[in-house]
Amino acid sequence: MPKENLIHLGQCIRAARYECRLSQEQLANQTRVAQKTIQKIEKGNENPSYEILDLLIKRLGISANSIFYFDVSENDVDIQHLIGKLQACTPENRKILMSTLDFLAEQLIAAQNLREPDE
Repeated sequence: MPKENLIHLGQCIRAARYECRLSQEQLANQTRVAQKTIQKIEKGNENPSYEILDLLIKRLGISANSIFYFDVSENDVDIQHLIGKLQACTPENRKILMSTLDFLAEQLIAAQNLREPDE
């Protein structure tokens, strides 16, 4: 993999880890990936195996598209991010989260529809 792709990959992993408020050590413990390996990946010095990348993506709830493609739209990244977070939940927690998101979306859509005629 070209160096610029490894750097991009490392930046994505680091940003997602920060967003999850995890230290490298915590991420290593939760994924059973060596902390040294996570450090190397984040610095762009290591091309992780499929297995390691899969563990990191699942735990951090990030989209593979955002890692592999530089030209993914921000909207697509946001949607994939949400999907990743949902997939990282247990089935029971996913149901709770989906119900909450559905309710919130309905409230926002209703409020948006009330405002539209004035705009």
